[in-house]
Amino acid sequence: MVRATVRASRAKARATRATKAAEQQTTDEDPVARVLVDVPLAHLDRPFDYSVPAAMGATAVPGARVKVRFAGQDVDGYVVERAATTDHQGRLTHLRRVVSAEPVLSPAVERLSAEIAARYAGTRSDVLRLAVPPRHATSEKEPSAPAPPPTAYDPTAAAAAWGEHEHAEAFLHHLAGGGSPRAVWGVAPGADWPTLVAHAVAATYASGRGVLVCVPDGKDVARVDAALTAVLGEGHHVTLTADAGPARRYRDFLAVSRGARRVVVGTRAAAFAPVHDLGLVVIWDDGDDLHAEPRAPYPHTRETLLLRAEHEDTAVLLGGFARTVEAEYLLRTGWAHELSVGRGVLRGRVRVSVTGATDVDLERDTHARASRVPRQVHAALREALATGPVLVQTPRLGYATSLACERCRTPARCTTCTGPLAIPAPTQSPACRWCGTPDEAWACSACGHRGLRAPVLGDARTAEELGRSFPSTRVRTSSGDRVLTDVDDAPAIVVATPGAEPVAAGGYAAVVLLDSWLTLGRIDLRADEEALRRWANAVGLVRPGGSAVVVGDPAHPAVQALVRWDMGGYAARETRERVEAHLPPASRLATVVGDPGAVDDALTLLVAPPSAEVLGPVDVGDEGENRVVIRVPRSHGAELSAALGDLQRLRSSRKLDAVRIQVDPQSIA
Repeated sequence: MVRATVRASRAKARATRATKAAEQQTTDEDPVARVLVDVPLAHLDRPFDYSVPAAMGATAVPGARVKVRFAGQDVDGYVVERAATTDHQGRLTHLRRVVSAEPVLSPAVERLSAEIAARYAGTRSDVLRLAVPPRHATSEKEPSAPAPPPTAYDPTAAAAAWGEHEHAEAFLHHLAGGGSPRAVWGVAPGADWPTLVAHAVAATYASGRGVLVCVPDGKDVARVDAALTAVLGEGHHVTLTADAGPARRYRDFLAVSRGARRVVVGTRAAAFAPVHDLGLVVIWDDGDDLHAEPRAPYPHTRETLLLRAEHEDTAVLLGGFARTVEAEYLLRTGWAHELSVGRGVLRGRVRVSVTGATDVDLERDTHARASRVPRQVHAALREALATGPVLVQTPRLGYATSLACERCRTPARCTTCTGPLAIPAPTQSPACRWCGTPDEAWACSACGHRGLRAPVLGDARTAEELGRSFPSTRVRTSSGDRVLTDVDDAPAIVVATPGAEPVAAGGYAAVVLLDSWLTLGRIDLRADEEALRRWANAVGLVRPGGSAVVVGDPAHPAVQALVRWDMGGYAARETRERVEAHLPPASRLATVVGDPGAVDDALTLLVAPPSAEVLGPVDVGDEGENRVVIRVPRSHGAELSAALGDLQRLRSSRKLDAVRIQVDPQSIA
């Protein structure tokens, strides 16, 4: 019995030695694997060579996930290339394991990740975390069902849908013929833009190419999803969103990676989708800050798609109700052409008026200067409710979000931490927005008065006031965690914050924009541009022939642009002013934020282009951080990115204190 056990043990040991010996044998075909390791250190952001064991020769394909030994520990990585030789002097380490033979990193996305990392002074490992979703083994084992035969493209239906747009027929003809036109698309109020996108997708799909559509949020994804199903039919496209769940998200990603689906619609992470034979990229509402990635290296969806368009020679459709200065700059430089609706059509779509403390309004109503909802707004609401729902946009979430002394207007502050006081709900006492401490016996520190007024009201208080004014009308709110996707065409008042406006069946009869001064009062380079974008997105939901009322200053340029629906003219004006002031998009900016000592070290080590201007440092936030802004002419933007990339690698190798570097940030306060 003992001898049998010994013999079995020896046999097992021989088998183990034989297996290990086989694992140490290097494959004969392309024995070198270049692996991009998942290490977030800038000075190690490059492929490393490993030898491929014979047992992994068929599975360690380019794009596959692997485990490798790096710096004394096992780390994840992607095989980016197989080669016959290496420049490494010495013996190569073997791959530890092939996690999955599924090639999830396509060559096009691998090149794109390098471009994005270089442009935003980041690392490819950070970019690939955005581009490739986490693995779901069960989904990976399932085959991807092929798409059904494509529905025949109907150019007549597409031309009819796009009929109001000048040059749209030529644009669609180029797409259907395999061309790559580039257009900045100005959308008219009341337009069913998801259907127009679907027809552009159908034209490109008919030419045998793939399409990638990126929108700001899940509500827009659902609208485009429904439009694509109506135009293309079932089973021709997938949606890629973060809230789809790990299994479905990875399954849909694999369908795209394997070529089973070539039409993708999703949010910002979908910009990296490995679409086969990509022919068209579409971005809707590129000014929305949801397109700006909040994680390093902070890429923007617009810039990611434009890079893909350059490298993969695809068509571009950049659309929205408003127009960003970046989109205007594409027209200004001739990189893209305008696709818009004629002025005659726009005049019949919507009537925008302004009310507030003007001389005429004061003659009609002596209390108009102090009124948040003037008499003219009540009249417009009453008239519109006779025919359908009305949208009221207010920029603040909550009840009474700001309080002040009723007598002297001194802001009400918390006696514990000096934070601002607010009233969170109609049945609650004033409480601090910072520490949450209630203050039922508040008294003004300046005059001793105990009365409070609310200079800034939120959506809940707005809905309450409108409910009192229109007691027989249903009032609904859409904001925060309670966002409505759509409402029916029954008369109702819908109070919503920017970005949370639901879509009304058939469109809203009227749209009211409250507290325009608050939207314009943000301390930001893009304050006016962002205000116009928010207003335009709300007015864009009105039905053809409807009306919109803005409560604000009629002389403000952004308000005037909305009244005339002259988004292109306003963007051109903003662009000219920024060119004169050497601000984006005529220049490239980067910010360096961190502890004062770390920022000073970064500036000392940075070898900036000779044309660079260093602005700062200045104090930012409440944590004692400093910020420096570095500005160069647009033509020197690549040099600035390269210098910042070198700085990141130098700091990483020397293990210096961390700083946060952002290239072309969405906003600078």
